[in-house]
Amino acid sequence: MARIAGVNLPDKKRVEFALRYIYGIGPTRSAVICHGASIADSRRVFELTEDEILRIREIIDRDYQVEGDLRRVVNMNIKRLMDLGCYRGLRHRKGLPVHGQRTHTNARTRKGKARAIPGKKKVTK
Repeated sequence: MARIAGVNLPDKKRVEFALRYIYGIGPTRSAVICHGASIADSRRVFELTEDEILRIREIIDRDYQVEGDLRRVVNMNIKRLMDLGCYRGLRHRKGLPVHGQRTHTNARTRKGKARAIPGKKKVTK
């Protein structure tokens, strides 16, 4: 099992897809890393040699911010917005959608489980 940036990559998956298990590496960066390390698309993680794993690790360490460092930067950016008291920061603080989505319906992921409001239901006759 290959371990890159503190993440165990699944053995049976193709390298391009396995690299996506690392926080901060998506489809495009994964393809660029594979191309930079000169690894074929069809190779699987268990087929990689130690030299190839080392090349991938060096490329990621040199060119990209991933895992803990990236999470720290993202959280610091959110904390900065909240400290400034700007609109986006207030939305983060209240736990509401930040990028202009509607909240009358939907937005359940950010708002949490729906809570009933007593006496709210209209009586129909």
